[in-house]
Amino acid sequence: MTRSTLKKTGAALLSAMLATTAFSGVSHAAGLDELAAAAKKEGQLTVIALPHDWCNYGEVISSFKAKYPEITINELNPDGSSGDELEAIRANKGNTGPQAPDVIDVGLAFGPQAKAEGLVQPYKVATWDEIPADIKDADGYWFADYYGVMAFGVNKDLVKTTPTDWKDLLKPEYANSVGLTGDPRASAQAILAIMSAGIAHGGKPGDSGAAKGLEFFAELNKAGNFVPVAGKTATIAQGQTPIVAAWDYNLLSWRDNLNGNPPMDVIVPASSSLAGVYVQAISAYAPHPNAAKLWLEHLYSDEGQIAWLKGYCHPARFTSMAAAGKIPKDLLDKLPPAEAYEKAIFPTIEQLEMNKKTVTEGWDKVVGVSVN
Repeated sequence: MTRSTLKKTGAALLSAMLATTAFSGVSHAAGLDELAAAAKKEGQLTVIALPHDWCNYGEVISSFKAKYPEITINELNPDGSSGDELEAIRANKGNTGPQAPDVIDVGLAFGPQAKAEGLVQPYKVATWDEIPADIKDADGYWFADYYGVMAFGVNKDLVKTTPTDWKDLLKPEYANSVGLTGDPRASAQAILAIMSAGIAHGGKPGDSGAAKGLEFFAELNKAGNFVPVAGKTATIAQGQTPIVAAWDYNLLSWRDNLNGNPPMDVIVPASSSLAGVYVQAISAYAPHPNAAKLWLEHLYSDEGQIAWLKGYCHPARFTSMAAAGKIPKDLLDKLPPAEAYEKAIFPTIEQLEMNKKTVTEGWDKVVGVSVN
């Protein structure tokens, strides 16, 4: 099935118009109105793997619904991984039903993979020029939406001494305590936690960091400190995974939601502040391509970007919006100290792909435990 079969001629012309990288206010407003009209005719948008407490997606989704009440949002597999998202596209290539995602939100390394497999189609939002060039595909097949840094979330009722670095996690006092957020063979968040640990132990971004990270988690598992349970708010609160390595924005949101019951620390490891970028893309087989484009326009609008910032995520347009004075001061004041981000390491796409390959192929052999 080709992309041309997925949309009518009028929609294709509209897409071509909206895909230009520069808009005047008038032409974009008119184009957005036409896109909204086409999306309303489709009447539905199917998203996947968007937990409401991830990056404030709950508000992002609610604000889209309020703006376009004629479009129903169908939410698939909220706790799915980046790998699950690509598999959902593969499994539903000929399906226009409710199991076929229109859009995906995946780790940066999964963007080029999706493009190479022909799973996504190109589109450029109106604010395209404000997305840094090194975190977007030049042709618009995928582009960054937000980023955060790897951190530890710690249940202070159960963990009396908060670990400050990866090496601390090997201490006997953290027996049966340390978890990841998912299976490192499929979860971008878990895959990058491995490299973060590896960099802290002398590796470099890429396969070296991945190899060192696998060695560290094998040691952590052998010591009895690793818990093969996918960590989230409930597992931290209930004590299944009192310590979880995850993106700072997830942990800060979980901390807020727990509201002190139990109290929770969020710590960026002292030796390795690894940044993780996530990207958006439209399925090449999207049943609702216009709704998908309208959704992306919403995400990359000032409103959408600020909603992510409320969830402690640094949106892709953060730098340009800050320079233009568009970010409310109260939001800036709520963010963690700037020092945690000034030392952040942003791996290249090539390094991410090397890390992903080494971790996904080596986890079973080196660590040998499944995360459920």
